[in-house]
Amino acid sequence: MTSSVSREAYGDASEQLAANTTAATATQLATVADEILSVAALLRAQPRLRRALTDPSRPGSDRAGLFKSLLSGKVSEVTVNALAALAAGRFSRPADLLDATERLGVDTLLLSADRDGKLADVEDELFRFSQIVSGDSALAVTLSDVGAPVERRVKLVQDLLKGKVHVATGRLVEVALTGFGGRGFEASLTRLVEATAAKRDREVAYVTVAKPLTDADEQSLAAKLSSVYGREVSLKIDVQPAVLGGVSVRVGSDLYDGTVLRKLNEAKQAFAK
Repeated sequence: MTSSVSREAYGDASEQLAANTTAATATQLATVADEILSVAALLRAQPRLRRALTDPSRPGSDRAGLFKSLLSGKVSEVTVNALAALAAGRFSRPADLLDATERLGVDTLLLSADRDGKLADVEDELFRFSQIVSGDSALAVTLSDVGAPVERRVKLVQDLLKGKVHVATGRLVEVALTGFGGRGFEASLTRLVEATAAKRDREVAYVTVAKPLTDADEQSLAAKLSSVYGREVSLKIDVQPAVLGGVSVRVGSDLYDGTVLRKLNEAKQAFAK
C-alpha cells in the first residue's frame, strides 16, 4: 500500500475490526485472520474481482455492497464488515487491495498471538525458520519455487513445523509462501519477522558473529542499540564462523560491520591497488 488513499482505507477497516473484536479470544481472532487470508487468496486468483472492487467509477457503498454479497454466509460477520470497509475505500491500483487484505489478515493473526501471550515466541520462531531455510539451499529453492503448486509447498511447511511452533507461526510461513506484499519467500519471512517485532514496539537488529554472544554481551548490545534508535531492540543473532571475529549489525538500512572478515577484505583490496 503505497498511497495515502490506500492507507486511509486500511485504517478504516482496521478500526472497524478492532471495534468488533475487543472481547474476542485468541482462538476467535485466529479464525477471523484465517478468513481474511482466505479472501486474500481469492483476490490473488481473481484479478477481475480486484478490478471490480477498486473501480473508481463506482461509489464506495457499491463496492462495499459487492464484497458483502460475495462474502455473507461464507465468513463471519466481523470479517464481512471489516472487508466491506476496506472495499469502500479508494485504492490507486487493484493490487493495493490485495496487499491491504493480506496485511489485515497478518495483523489480525499477530493480534491473536499477542492475546495468547505468544507474540515474542512467534517472532523468534519465524526468525529461526528463516535461518533454517537460508542455510539449506535445496529447501530454499523448493519453497521459493513460484512455479510449483502452493498447496504442495504449504504441505511441506506443515510437515516440517507440525507440533514445533505456535499455530500463528505456521500460518505466517504459509503467507510468506504466496509472497507477502509481492516479495519473494525469504524476503517475505524477513518482513514478517519485522512486522511481528513492530507489534511489540521493537526494532529488529540482525547481528552476525563468529561465535555465540554471552547473555551479558547480548544485553549490552541491545541496550546500546536501544539508546541509538530510541526504542527497544530485538536481536536476531546469526552465528557464522566464517566472519572470524567481531560483530556485524544491520538495523533497517543501517549497517555496522566490524567483523574481522570485512577488515581482511578491505586490506586485500588495499594491497591489490
